[in-house]
Amino acid sequence: MSINSVCLSGNLGRDPELRTTAAGGNLLTFSIAVNDRVKDSSTGEWKDYTNWVDVVVFGNRAESLSRILTKGMKVTINGKIRYSSWEKDGQTRSKIEVIANDVDIMQRREDNGYANSVQTYSAPKQQARRQAAPAYDDDFDDLPF
Repeated sequence: MSINSVCLSGNLGRDPELRTTAAGGNLLTFSIAVNDRVKDSSTGEWKDYTNWVDVVVFGNRAESLSRILTKGMKVTINGKIRYSSWEKDGQTRSKIEVIANDVDIMQRREDNGYANSVQTYSAPKQQARRQAAPAYDDDFDDLPF
């Protein structure tokens, strides 16, 4: 069994780019900077290293977020990792990106009338079929031990 789930928090490194797919859907792409703190063994000092992560948002959320998100904003992303590869100029290229299910905006944005400290944009959830739980008998007299 494998689990494909990721949660990242960081700042947008550029303004998001909204595009339309061939099927007519919305696609929003941006990158976030996620810092990693490592202790230098020779000097004993802590150093921050920046990891850039590409994020993709689909559907109506993509259009809504494109009007809100700007470079530098702090966000938390919950989603899954997707690997893709392609050939360009005779060389095979590849990348890993995060397909966002949830985007939490972690700071206020005063311009454009938007002033909400945390707002979540979630992918639509499928209705889970709920079954009644089996009757539970907490009388332990009939257990074999």
